[in-house]
Amino acid sequence: MTKKRKHQEDFQKVKLKVGKKKPKLENATDTTFKTKAIQIPEQLKEDGVLPTQNRKLNIKDLLSQMHHYSPGVKHNALLGLKDLLSHYPFLIDAHLSNIISEVAAVFTDKDSGVRGAAVHLLQFLATKIRAEQIAPFFPLVSAHLSSAMTHISEGIQEDSLKVLDVLLEAYPALLTDRSSILLKNFVELISHQQLSKRLKSREKLSWMLSVNPNRRVTSQQWRLNVLARLKKFLQAVVDGSSETEDEGLQGQKDTPRCVRNPICISWKDHANNQQRIQLFGNGGLRPKINSSFRLRSVASVMDSAEKGLSSAENLKGFIEIIIPLLIECWIEASPAQSAPILGNLLESESQQLMQQVLSIIHLLWKLTKRHDETYKMELWLRMNYLVDFKHHFMRHFPYSLHETVKHKKKDLCKGNRYCMTSSNSVDHLLLNLTLCDIMVSLASTSTLQTDSGWLDMIRKFVTDTLQDGSKLNSKQVNRLLGVTWRLMQIQQNKVATEPLIKAVYTLYQQRNLLFPVRTLLLKFFSKVYQKEDLRTQRIRSRSKVLSRWLAGLPQQLALLGLRNPELSNQLIDIIHSAASRSNKELLQSLQATAARIYDPLDGTLVLLPAEAQRRLVQLVYFLPGLPAGLLARLSRCCLMGRMSSELATTLIGILRMRSSFAGWKCQVQDNSVSDVDYFSFLFSTLIGFSREELASLQGIRGKPHISQTQLSPVRLYLTDLDQFLHHWAVTEMICRSLSAIPSQSQCFDILQTGICKYLVGLVVIPDSTAGSVLCAINKLLDQACILSENLHKFLASCCYSLLYFLLTLDKEDAEHVQKRDMLWGSCISALALLPRLLRLMLQSLQVSRICREELPVVAQLLRLLMQHGQLRSHMITNEFLVQQIIKDIMTLKSGEVQEQWLTDLHYCFNIYLASHPQGPGPMNAVY
Repeated sequence: MTKKRKHQEDFQKVKLKVGKKKPKLENATDTTFKTKAIQIPEQLKEDGVLPTQNRKLNIKDLLSQMHHYSPGVKHNALLGLKDLLSHYPFLIDAHLSNIISEVAAVFTDKDSGVRGAAVHLLQFLATKIRAEQIAPFFPLVSAHLSSAMTHISEGIQEDSLKVLDVLLEAYPALLTDRSSILLKNFVELISHQQLSKRLKSREKLSWMLSVNPNRRVTSQQWRLNVLARLKKFLQAVVDGSSETEDEGLQGQKDTPRCVRNPICISWKDHANNQQRIQLFGNGGLRPKINSSFRLRSVASVMDSAEKGLSSAENLKGFIEIIIPLLIECWIEASPAQSAPILGNLLESESQQLMQQVLSIIHLLWKLTKRHDETYKMELWLRMNYLVDFKHHFMRHFPYSLHETVKHKKKDLCKGNRYCMTSSNSVDHLLLNLTLCDIMVSLASTSTLQTDSGWLDMIRKFVTDTLQDGSKLNSKQVNRLLGVTWRLMQIQQNKVATEPLIKAVYTLYQQRNLLFPVRTLLLKFFSKVYQKEDLRTQRIRSRSKVLSRWLAGLPQQLALLGLRNPELSNQLIDIIHSAASRSNKELLQSLQATAARIYDPLDGTLVLLPAEAQRRLVQLVYFLPGLPAGLLARLSRCCLMGRMSSELATTLIGILRMRSSFAGWKCQVQDNSVSDVDYFSFLFSTLIGFSREELASLQGIRGKPHISQTQLSPVRLYLTDLDQFLHHWAVTEMICRSLSAIPSQSQCFDILQTGICKYLVGLVVIPDSTAGSVLCAINKLLDQACILSENLHKFLASCCYSLLYFLLTLDKEDAEHVQKRDMLWGSCISALALLPRLLRLMLQSLQVSRICREELPVVAQLLRLLMQHGQLRSHMITNEFLVQQIIKDIMTLKSGEVQEQWLTDLHYCFNIYLASHPQGPGPMNAVY
């Protein structure tokens, strides 16, 4: 009983009561939990170093997808890469190496869509990457390009030409550095090697055109595409060459003009050892070394394969390979081989292919002239290819292009049922001219008789083309003039050259020629003239057409005006060159047209820019005669301000050298400038205003243009500062010219007569004119000169008017303040040189006639005159007049409070005049 009760106690059942919670077990698991939000803001941010595109892919992700096996993934990666780089261009510099390597690797991708996307991305990158940036990676790009060009797949080969177009457009210099590899690739694109059956040895392989029926285009179209790129590549090689060839007009157009900056020399500074002139031998050109030894260039140390076409050996080897292939292409495209059933389509492709063939040969001919032994190279070309060229190229010369009649819609033709449109963009005239250029380069004076047959054909074609009156573009004219120049060099007698020059002149006379065409024609005639002028006088035979052309240049210059300043500059250069050679016809025409060229209102001189004005001013020296009418125009040109004061002084100096006062020991030109006309020019220029202009000034009254005083009959017209400074610079040169005349007394009498005739009696005088007259008087005055009473009074009135204007000038008036030193110096010098002039001016100071406001000005003037060292002795001589003026002032101011200016006047009079100090003293007035 006891054991049973104990057992029940160990496993006692808990009785649950209604409404009570069940107690928790001791081994129950606690399933409750708490949650909190986790903040991860840094992980939600975008990567700032690697931006992403719209698909949230950064540049590393996109570049890694370029290795994906799926063409669609690679295509999307290329598109995404272009989109990303267009929005974030800075990524290009940071990942340039990876971008270039990955894009270049898909040049040979099997999928055409991927290759097309790669080409578009490459076009985009070419606009963002400079040549110096891509240069370290360009060998890799070139290697992938070569791999694509020589790939077995036709589609990859076709797309490789698109890649080549992009690289030629953006990086031609980098691409041409690897010409030895790429040229072989070009050859392999259109041909294949074949062992020559005529040779037993396997050393020499011949190339023949290949035909691939699996291409999407015909064999002729494929060759056309390849040859077009080869032409671009060779053009880049030619343009990248540092040397230029003498090839008639073409070399002048294709190469940039060499501009040499002239050295500005001031002979005054050079004489005072303030400017050193450094001279260079040969005028800055290459030094002429008379030595049988030659230094080896750096290029000669390189391997022959690395030099590319810059090596004569490599160039010859490439010519030997490519010329036979080009001749085969020509034979297939020639009219004799054209299939009639195919009609105009074949003719269109044929014309384009023939143009590419000739363009490539023409560029190769250019490259042959870049080497040292040009004569040997030309002889080698003539021996190897002249026979084939005559047989194939000249057989159907000249070639013409058929036009296809195409039906057009009504809204396009507007009433015309049929419109004639060119079947392609080939220029048949340029095709013929390129052929002419190639052929004439193989001819010379020594082979004239042998080549007379086909040379006559070319000469007739060139002459007819120049004279038929058709509109030619600059490229056609450039090639046409190049052939014409070469023909003139081959046969230099007048019978052969005169018809050619006449034909060119016929083209030159056409109206509304384009500016590049007109420029080329001017260069051609200038070159022909210089070549003709270099001949000795014994064998010189002037071309009548050339003389007629030269005689018409001045008239063309006058008619051209400001419509084309660049063309005007070219005309001026040619005129200057012929005038310096004393060409009679041109000088006569220039003399007849000079009045229009140097017209001060609308002449060529005042319309053109400064540099052209300088050349026109220099032409004045070569004019046979300088009549009065022309000198009057030149005087107005000097004064109107439409050319600089430096140029105006140059013109005055040239006229002085043409006058009889130039100091020549021998008579250079008879009656070129008469003395009367020369003095008239100097006086008119010194005055600065014409008679009509001075007459119109007499009616002007009051401020701000007029400065007047009651004590002087002369009122001053205040000129603008620019006009005043220009006139003053011209005045200084006029004074030097007047001082160079041997008889100073006679020169002064002429000047005095002119002033009394044209200026004395005028009420209004320009301030620059008054100052210029005083400056000239100071320069010419000596003991032998006698001034008339009228001139004395006029100069005294001018002096007081100028001094009154300077003393009443407001310091805030910055425009007129700059005139002060020049006008004050002229007045003081005139008063110091002419004591009577000072006396007359003091006698005119009748203070009883003026208002009280002018009294301080008169007092200040007297005080400054007494203080001036140069005038001290003259003021002592006129002490009585000064004392009387002071008494009159005191009388007017009696009964009033004495002002400071009156006290200062009494003090200066007592110090400088009343005590009669000995010696003038060094003190100058400062106002």
